Formats: sequence, structure tokens, C-alpha cells
Amino acid sequence: MRRTDITGDDGTWTGLSLEVQTCRQPGLCLFSAEQRLLLTQQQRPVLLATVDKHLYGVEFWPTDAYRSPIPPLRAETGRALAGNLDRWAYRFAQHLLESPGSPVHDGRWLLSRESPLLRWNHGRRSQAEYWNSMLIEGHPDGYIDWFIHSCSWEIFPLRPMPDAADSRVKAYRKQARDGTLPPVLLWWVSGLDCHLILDGHARLAAALAESIAPPLLQLHRTAPSDDVAAGTQQAVHLYEAELARFAELRTAHGSSVPDGAAVAGPALARRIHELHTGQQPTWAWPLPGGEVQWHRIAGEVTASPQPDDVNDEC
Repeated sequence: MRRTDITGDDGTWTGLSLEVQTCRQPGLCLFSAEQRLLLTQQQRPVLLATVDKHLYGVEFWPTDAYRSPIPPLRAETGRALAGNLDRWAYRFAQHLLESPGSPVHDGRWLLSRESPLLRWNHGRRSQAEYWNSMLIEGHPDGYIDWFIHSCSWEIFPLRPMPDAADSRVKAYRKQARDGTLPPVLLWWVSGLDCHLILDGHARLAAALAESIAPPLLQLHRTAPSDDVAAGTQQAVHLYEAELARFAELRTAHGSSVPDGAAVAGPALARRIHELHTGQQPTWAWPLPGGEVQWHRIAGEVTASPQPDDVNDEC
């Protein structure tokens, strides 16, 4: 896996680009059949969903079989990496590559600290009120309303959220107060138009209990290398064309006309940055057996008892 740090205009770290070439189909895999979705983890059904025929939203049924691809995080690790999302990104990236239950497959990905979740509140509500409003409630079932929430802000817990009395939440609340809380790891899934919690249900609950904004890292697919190369070539062409346009204006009207670099340069940088960071749709594999198989799995899931071993932190 090739890793490349992504920085903003001011040079600050904004994300980690991952180029994966070792996994054709992931352990945490999304399948589709008509307007139905199935998320499996090592062939175990994790989530079933049906897309509203009017495209107003998604009805879903989680199975509580999900297990985090990230091993439990120790308090000393949180203290050692406190405030360093870039170091957390490298750590999470390695676990995502090595875990058999990860959603990462061949292609280009971004682990980013930038998220509309962090930009939207603007202090109009308390942190607890805001983040609770973003959580999708859905155990044993639920509905993602695209009509009301139309910008991929919501967060989908793949396991029931623990309450404030949970022992893990109590431990993480201290880390939240100390500023050493590890980030919550999210995965943006275009077919659901929301963020799934890959790791950090208890950490998010602790942040909510302390009414603070949780640190986040968001995983999503980005453009393939070939598309980046073609897009870069087009961006350079537009840059050169803009400079040529300003040169013609300078010839016609004199040196009082700027050379255009102050306009074309930032536009070029923005286009290239977006090529490396822009969200691409989540891959979904055709479900073998199609709709009939989806209904068969749905019947088995609703008829089977759900697992109750929730000792691993996710």
C-alpha cells in the first residue's frame, strides 16, 4: 500500500492518501441487487437495506454481527498520539490493510480529517445536541431520510451505541476530558449517503457525554490514478489557457493588466487537490442470486438470534 500525505494551502496535514493493490474484494463488502443492498463482513450479513423507489431514503435492518477491523486501543496509545490525527491515520491505515474485516480494496482511498460533520454546526447548538441529531437510530431497524438530510452528514452506528454507564464509555470520558481521546473512524458509503462507524462507538458516546466534538477520521474512495493523471493534464491545460488569455489582455491594454498568475494559480491548485481528495461512489458488487438471494438472507437474519458478544471496542 502506497501512502501519501495530503496538505492544505497553509501546509497543514489534511489527510492520508492510500493506493491499494492487494485486495480485489474486501472482507467488509457491499453487495447490490436491484434496489437492495447487503453489507457483509467475512460472509456474515451485517446490514440489509432497501432503497425507497421514490429515492427518498433507505430502510435498513442491522444484524449486530459487525466487528471492528481496528484492535482495541490502549489508554497509553491515546496519550502518545494525542492531537496527532496524521499518526492515527497511519495506524488505522495499517490495520485496515491487514484486517480481514476491512472495507478497503484495490484503488485509491483517503483518510481525511476534513468532514462536513465538523463544519456544519457553527456553534448554533451544543455539541451533544448537534451530534445526537446526526446519529441514525436503527436497532433493530430504521430509515435514512434523504429528503430531510441530503448532504451525507448523518452517522450510522453499525452496533447499538453504548450508554454513559458503559465501562468503556466511562474510561473514554476521562480521555475526552484530558484531550487524549482517539479519533472515531468513519466510512462514507454512497449507496446509503451517510457515514458508517467503522471504529469508535464507545469513543463517540464518551464525547457526547462530555459534550465535546469528537476527533474524526473519514475514509472514502477517491479517483483512480488514471483519472488523476488525466484530470491533472486538463487542469494544467486550463491554467495555461488562462495565462494566455491574460497575456492577450496585457498586449491589448498594457502592463496595468495583471499576468493572471494570481487567479490561475490558486484555481490550478484547487483542481489538483480535489482530484486527490474528492469523494468517489462506493463500490458495490453484484449479489450472487440477486433479489431472491437477498430475500433469503433477510429471512434467515430475522429468524436467527443475534450475537451478544460485544466485548471488542468498536
